[in-house]
Amino acid sequence: MSSESPRDRLPFEPAKNRKKPDKNSSTTAPAAEKADKKSPVSREETAIPEVVSKRMASRMAIFCGIPSFLGMFTFIVSYWIVTNKLFELPNVAVVLVSMGFFGLGVLGLTYGVISASWDEEIPGSKLGWSEFTTNFGRMTEAWRSARKKT
Repeated sequence: MSSESPRDRLPFEPAKNRKKPDKNSSTTAPAAEKADKKSPVSREETAIPEVVSKRMASRMAIFCGIPSFLGMFTFIVSYWIVTNKLFELPNVAVVLVSMGFFGLGVLGLTYGVISASWDEEIPGSKLGWSEFTTNFGRMTEAWRSARKKT
């Protein structure tokens, strides 16, 4: 799957054939000339569409919100267990369980963004695994191409 074909490119993804400015010419150019030159890609073209950003935000709220709520709920349940003397509950167990849930919440933020469909017309699936694999592949390809340029 080639990401250079127009069909695979996202609407907000910049074109890959932009040239880097020459280091020698950019340091000698006056500030007024730099302000007059416009970048080949405008800010509107690279902005994430509102539909996609709302989709990402709702997924982040679900995949981060539920584990974070469970992390806070761990403290309430452990307090109830200790005050009602149901059984001896070590402090380390409470800390580890709550940290586990909060860690899942952090991972949920990342998964929420990457598992959302980045195409405006396609809403994507409920869990978003196929979108996650597609978007993660796009990100790793972009990282590799950026590393090759340097």
